[in-house]
Amino acid sequence: MASQSTASGNGPPRLELRGITKAFPGCLANESVDLALRPGEIHALLGENGAGKSTLVKIVYGVLRADAGEVLWEGQPVSIGSPAEARRLGVGLVFQHFSLFESLTVAENVSLGIDHKEPLDLLSARIGEVSARYGLALDPQREVHTLSVGERQRVEIVRCLLQNPRLLIMDEPTSVLTPQEADKLFETLRRLASEGVTILYISHKLDEIRALCDRATVMRGGRVVGACDPRQETARSLAEMMIGGVLAEPKRAAGGKPGEPLLVVDHLSTTSDDPFGTDIRHVSFTVHAGEIFGIAGVAGNGQAELLAAMSGERLSPTDAAVRIGGEPVGHWGPSRRRNAGLAFVPEERMGHGSVPEMSLADNALLSGHGGQGLVKRGLIRLDLVRHAAETIIDTFRVVATGHHAEARSLSGGNLQKFIIGREILQQPKLLIAAAPTWGVDAGAAAAIHQALIDLAEQGVGVLIVSQDLDELFAICDRIAVLFHGRLSEPLATHDTDVERIGLLMGGLFDQPPDEAADQSGRTHADPA
Repeated sequence: MASQSTASGNGPPRLELRGITKAFPGCLANESVDLALRPGEIHALLGENGAGKSTLVKIVYGVLRADAGEVLWEGQPVSIGSPAEARRLGVGLVFQHFSLFESLTVAENVSLGIDHKEPLDLLSARIGEVSARYGLALDPQREVHTLSVGERQRVEIVRCLLQNPRLLIMDEPTSVLTPQEADKLFETLRRLASEGVTILYISHKLDEIRALCDRATVMRGGRVVGACDPRQETARSLAEMMIGGVLAEPKRAAGGKPGEPLLVVDHLSTTSDDPFGTDIRHVSFTVHAGEIFGIAGVAGNGQAELLAAMSGERLSPTDAAVRIGGEPVGHWGPSRRRNAGLAFVPEERMGHGSVPEMSLADNALLSGHGGQGLVKRGLIRLDLVRHAAETIIDTFRVVATGHHAEARSLSGGNLQKFIIGREILQQPKLLIAAAPTWGVDAGAAAAIHQALIDLAEQGVGVLIVSQDLDELFAICDRIAVLFHGRLSEPLATHDTDVERIGLLMGGLFDQPPDEAADQSGRTHADPA
């Protein structure tokens, strides 16, 4: 670790970029980018999805080579030709999209991601120590395919911290963390910065940026367009710097009343096939036409199992345990449920929500072939498929080179916008979405929220499963909390607050509000 004198900012920048330019076919991702990161500072890199942040980070980490420009490390020019070279310099990166092998254990994945090798039993002990110290609970022996998205993020963070980086790049690190976990991570980052570690922090959660970061650099269209002290800005002003205009706030007409039940879940219980999974226990709730119903909870408390039961990927013990539009569908698979009017946005966009190697047009066909006339008499109507993909791109402002672009070529936020748009434009009766704005910039999040509100106002039932309490309170009519496979009683959004929902996320279902508040310290433990 760097000394306190280094952390004070004396001497050259830890990392300096001069005139970095990188182009891809049909896209200038970075154009003459200058950036200086000082020892001991937490520096935010802000921009809309597709602004060029990820490309710049990949150049710093050795994943990509710049077409032009210079990289200096502590005042000396360097050529970073690979991630291994970046790590040897002292650069650590926590990717937004996980780089994990699902069939291997946590310890085996961590071992593959660090340059010095040590016996797995010793490494497992270190993982346990680091994860406990930073409040990121992990079992080193669990296989990654059994982990929730939030738990996989913890693996990435712990793997990076084990290498004692001098420059730590965090790309959307709190997207799948609870507020308590995020606060613990911030304590860790502040401690690392006080020891002289430089932190480059990328996040679309602007209140986090304001609370955590010392400086911010703003990118738009591949170029640096401004810099500021985020502590002196509002979340709105930061957002408007990013988008270069006025931020539209989602609006919902007042006085709307829910209609008929569109989704009824009646005492649903399922046993997880995963030995580390969570059984669903007597879950009941109803989503009405015109309503946005939210389910909050810490990752790993049964969200994956509940979503699988809703989508039809996991059949229910009884047909009547899940009803769509009054029709018992518990024994129906995904295709039949989609034909009944269900649209579904899964939690994991890369691999589950899309096929990375396939074009956007082909990904539009994957779930949209049934109700949009994209297939006629068994033949794919390619012109309509391409038109559908282009409509999604245009309507939801997806930054892509066109319908032919592979899904994996999009930034995480742009791919999320495409998947959300694909489902919304199918005009469903019922939409179920997991973490709909995970990793999405403020402008795009507002657009997605408005699209969900518009759907509800058209009489569609909307179910949102998310850890983002700000999101749930912004658009939901009612919120329930999932904890260890149990669902709390739903609360009207206007009759509750973030603190009360946070207590429910800690499992305090049965106490009166005053008594639960007395036990609020329990919520800082990870119930998962």
